[in-house]
Amino acid sequence: MINPDDALKRLIHALANSTPSLSSDHDLNPGLALPANVAIKYRPASVLIPVIDRASGATVVLTRRASDLRHHGGQVSFPGGKQDDSDANALDAALREASEEIGLLRHQAEIIGAMAVHRTVTSFDVTPFVARVDKDFQAVADPTEVAEIFEVPLGFLLDRDNFQIHSRVWQGQTRSFYAIPFGPHYIWGATARILRALADQVAR
Repeated sequence: MINPDDALKRLIHALANSTPSLSSDHDLNPGLALPANVAIKYRPASVLIPVIDRASGATVVLTRRASDLRHHGGQVSFPGGKQDDSDANALDAALREASEEIGLLRHQAEIIGAMAVHRTVTSFDVTPFVARVDKDFQAVADPTEVAEIFEVPLGFLLDRDNFQIHSRVWQGQTRSFYAIPFGPHYIWGATARILRALADQVAR
């Protein structure tokens, strides 16, 4: 694991000094991506990656979504969701969703950088924003959307050796994807792919 004392400094430096790379749920399955002539309308969405500078080292706040949600029910995710017409922009949507899902007030989040768009197999173009969150933040879950809120050490998530490649059958095809299990939590799919892109950006 990356030294906990260095993880946040390295993250801030990477966000300020490197260019993020586009990522997609199709990255590990190029042969299964839809043909170029197949038109899909990707819907704009955004997520917030909340980082808290704890005394023992920085952590990232993650959620486990309610199992009955239409998209990615029961999966580990960042606070976030699709952009509404009332949102001024992608960042506004991410901050609104974080407020609704985990009770994070806007003045408690200092945005330290944005990542490139991540394209999901569920037809979303997701813009991730990284925020440094006040240490006194107390998470409050919206039970209609969030089943659990937990934290993972930032150094663990930035260490590329902790990522695994798993596979499963989806819509009749075997697909490979990134996973980064942590204790009882199985972090995979779009969330793990975004974390991998972040880890790659820091490593560069």
